Amino acid sequence: MTEPAGGPILFYDGECALCHKAVRFVYTRDGAGVFRYAPLQGKTAARLGVSGPGPGETLVLYENGAILERSDAVLRIVTLLGGFWGWFRVFRIVPRPIRDALYRFVARIRFRVFGKSDVCLIPERDQSGRLLD
Repeated sequence: MTEPAGGPILFYDGECALCHKAVRFVYTRDGAGVFRYAPLQGKTAARLGVSGPGPGETLVLYENGAILERSDAVLRIVTLLGGFWGWFRVFRIVPRPIRDALYRFVARIRFRVFGKSDVCLIPERDQSGRLLD
């Protein structure tokens, strides 16, 4: 299992409209180009052994060989975004089972509320090489 060179990889459910919006949110606020992006259904996820998307897996963060899921992934993402968004890491004081229960609830209803999408709003021709397959 060889990790591609670069920063952490934000894996997302490639069929989930909410996930696409979340990725677009991170992408537009990631001025330093910290993150790379790949669908959970893609070759990069398979090669690195990142499974998904399961019923509760919408975003998975792969960083330095470690996999963060659910609320831990979200809190690490906002920490890496820094600035104003870094303040959201204060939610670490909420016990993980409670954070993850909320995350799983949103994951369960995401298709009913936000629908499905097969087109991510990130430009396909990203010249920085941050979009992985």
